Amino acid sequence: MGVCGYFVVSWKCLVVLSLRVLFLVPPGLPVHSQGDSQTDNKVMDNITVRQGETVFLRCPQGDIVTHTAWLNRSSILYAGEDKWSVDPRVSLVTLNQEEFTIKIEDVDMTDEGPYICAVQTSRRPRTTSVHILIQVPPTIINLSKGIVVNEGSNVTLLCQASGKPEPSFTWKLLSPSGDLASEDEYLDIPSISRQRAGTYECTAVNDIATDVQTVEITVNYAPSVSEGRDVGVTLGQRGVLECEADAVPEADFEWYRDDRRIFNGFDGMEIEDAGQLSKLTFFNVSEADYGNYTCIAINKLGSSNTRFVLYGPGAVQDGNSGSMGTHVHTYTCLLLAILQFLLRF
Repeated sequence: MGVCGYFVVSWKCLVVLSLRVLFLVPPGLPVHSQGDSQTDNKVMDNITVRQGETVFLRCPQGDIVTHTAWLNRSSILYAGEDKWSVDPRVSLVTLNQEEFTIKIEDVDMTDEGPYICAVQTSRRPRTTSVHILIQVPPTIINLSKGIVVNEGSNVTLLCQASGKPEPSFTWKLLSPSGDLASEDEYLDIPSISRQRAGTYECTAVNDIATDVQTVEITVNYAPSVSEGRDVGVTLGQRGVLECEADAVPEADFEWYRDDRRIFNGFDGMEIEDAGQLSKLTFFNVSEADYGNYTCIAINKLGSSNTRFVLYGPGAVQDGNSGSMGTHVHTYTCLLLAILQFLLRF
């Protein structure tokens, strides 16, 4: 039998012997021999390495070593200089009388577990075991999608992440700026208000790194219209009534003169809507334009309205009702009638 054949047969015997005398135990505990009290067994410290990094497995050799091998569980990675593993990430670094070192590049969770260096001397076998622990940065794998809800609804957001050690979570409202909202995978918002709408940030963190993602909450609510401001305009001049409504989704506007709806271009008037603001413009105010106007803001959740008065110079306004008073010449006629009545006596 040639040298090579003898080496293979010897290694088969060593592997059989190693598998016979070794059994896997939880990491950190020594590997005991079975039926051979002369076998030396040593346990190195655990090796902790981050996912994607390179790990080196070193095994001291010593004199009169005839055969040596690195095993992963029950698989042989290297038998001396011969590579048995088909994994291209595994390679031999050093093999001499001092040490037997291999490396595993780009480690992943599948590489976690026990590794054994089996050494055959002229007197007895010796084993050294080590346990590789893989740390994995957090990755958010499940995050609630952006949602649109009506004001008063109950909302629950979910954020789940993988990683090792297991990540911890924090939720907070970013825009508008808010305080820390939760320290859990779940964020519960009972009876959500419009003030709680905005961008929410989920942060997953462990000892290795941090992963951050955001989700948007839109809160729908019925329009709320600002109080109308009466406007005084001289005949022949330009006048504008402005109606502002806060609403989500944005409100549609309707304008009325008393009970009659006004459309764009009606009697020389123009309606211009831009977001939350609607303008009713009079380009050439006439006597007929003076009077009461109503703006109504409407969306799918409701409506709101406010009243305006367009009046001429010198007209008397009722501050409580906001309606137009009688023009100056009307009041003058009334005062004259009263004076004539008093002069009769």
